[in-house]
Amino acid sequence: MKVFTGCFIALLLIIFSNCTNAPTKDDHIAAADSLFRAYYDFKLRINPIEATKAGENQYNDRVANYVSGPYLKEIEEKYTRFLNIIDRYDSSMVTPSQWMSLRVMQWDCNIKREGLNNKIVTVASPMYDLPSFELMPLAQITSLQLYFSQLAGGKSVQPFNTVEDYDNWLKRVDDYLAFLDTCMVNMNEGIEKGIVMPKVLIRKMIPQLDEFINAPNMEHLFYGPVEIMPASFPPEDRMRLTMAYAEMIEGKIEPKYRDLRDFLVNTYLPAGRETSGINALPNGPETYNYLVKLSTTTLMSADEIHELGKNEVTRIRGEMEKVKTEIGFKGDLKEFFEQVRTSKEQMPFTDPSQVIANFNDIHNRMSVRLNEVFDLKPKASFEVRRTEAFREASASAEYVPGTKDASRAGVFYVPIPDVASYNKYNAEALFLHEAVPGHHYQLSLQQENDSLPEFLHPESMGVFVEGWALYAESLGRELGLYEDPYQYFGMLSMEMHRAIRLVVDTGIHGKGWTREQAIQYSLDNEADSEASITAEIERYMATPGQALSYKIGQLKIRELRTRAEEALGEAFDVKEFHNQVLNSGSLPLVLLEEKIDNWIATEDVSHGSHR
Repeated sequence: MKVFTGCFIALLLIIFSNCTNAPTKDDHIAAADSLFRAYYDFKLRINPIEATKAGENQYNDRVANYVSGPYLKEIEEKYTRFLNIIDRYDSSMVTPSQWMSLRVMQWDCNIKREGLNNKIVTVASPMYDLPSFELMPLAQITSLQLYFSQLAGGKSVQPFNTVEDYDNWLKRVDDYLAFLDTCMVNMNEGIEKGIVMPKVLIRKMIPQLDEFINAPNMEHLFYGPVEIMPASFPPEDRMRLTMAYAEMIEGKIEPKYRDLRDFLVNTYLPAGRETSGINALPNGPETYNYLVKLSTTTLMSADEIHELGKNEVTRIRGEMEKVKTEIGFKGDLKEFFEQVRTSKEQMPFTDPSQVIANFNDIHNRMSVRLNEVFDLKPKASFEVRRTEAFREASASAEYVPGTKDASRAGVFYVPIPDVASYNKYNAEALFLHEAVPGHHYQLSLQQENDSLPEFLHPESMGVFVEGWALYAESLGRELGLYEDPYQYFGMLSMEMHRAIRLVVDTGIHGKGWTREQAIQYSLDNEADSEASITAEIERYMATPGQALSYKIGQLKIRELRTRAEEALGEAFDVKEFHNQVLNSGSLPLVLLEEKIDNWIATEDVSHGSHR
């Protein structure tokens, strides 16, 4: 119970406020800080891998069995306890910054507890704070068996610097195998209840396991840490750990993955469903409504988002037509998509290193103008790295943050499954989204911000994180990019991609669209290849609602910027606007809007007094 010491102190202080010698405001401020620390400790404990990702190493030997009954029961009780404490506060008792943090914490606890009461969903997944499905816990993307394998290679966030680090990983593997056992039990229960994954997604999961079953020890991904073992380790530890890792692969990983593969092939796949959307499952429509609320931090309905998406698709198509005309292409837009998809000029690379070099060149070019748009800059560095081979075929580009002390750089992962067909037309927009000033800036500034409670340091509200990254794509011209009309078209294509998500995600999970309908809608409205679009649609099938966050968040940030520009006129400072968006961590959109409105009012009064 050590983890809840801070909560206990906070609750005592609030109760004591009814006594004669009531605590002062300073006491309440200190109590709120204790509450924040307790919440952060709680979040680390229930998500040990996220703790490792954040550079908190006390749980490096654990994996939370986050789809087990005892785990789910415990965290529901703890969320309720935190909410009871928060309810005893009001804005007069703490600082304005603390009050905002309390309201973010309250939102987080409420939405997570609501998910835990759903019959299909739990929201305690270690994967980027995304929802996980208790009876459908494994998928072909954003699933623990994939992320855990990233850690296993020794070149990701799991540290392999000391003998203790190596022993911690062996213990973590044991917890992970217990998690897989629970997954198979739950998936059998899902078969009985008719809550199963689509067959097409199950088929994608099966070959992902083969490398871990068939690879020789010294070529096995889980053997990677042995290859990078520090030379400073005592000889007896080197020998012991080398043997232990070989035995772990032969005696634990390979047999468990073989069991899982056999289960998927012989039991789960035959029971898989032909439908694509979660609305086809028992309690599916209610579950999707919840996931929409979780992902957008709004009360928008699936129908409202579907119509918004269609309107955005129409608007962006109009902008695309202008670029097509500028380039001088004579065919229609769909023919132009095909020309962009297949243009050899846009696929110039012969080696994956050239793809990485192109992104580094983009960074160098846009850095010259960065000071004109931002004055907040993170300490952490980042690097561009090719996605690992075992997950490259199904992966999208992604960013993994470094540590909050900047000792480990952030990584922008780029999948390059076939370098000869790698199309660069959207490279500038992709860099702005994943790296600078997108995810690398926002997430690094968030976790380096000492004025924020620690629970607001890790990656959190997807609608804010992804909304900011999509907004960052629109800053290309302000940062000296998009001089090539194909690159500007690439930005429009990525924005179109996110607008399409509003349509196809709600179509699949809210309106009964098939996988094929969603693929065709995407092919009709964007320039990506059919293979890329298919992988994306299957991602949306596996993570209902998550894809809505990008466009909903971007539209709100752009709306708030326009509101500030119109209200403040010449007094508007884009650097200060970006500071206001970025200096409070990830916020639900309703709280971000309130914050920006208050800033506009304050700036308006301040500048008005000098007119």
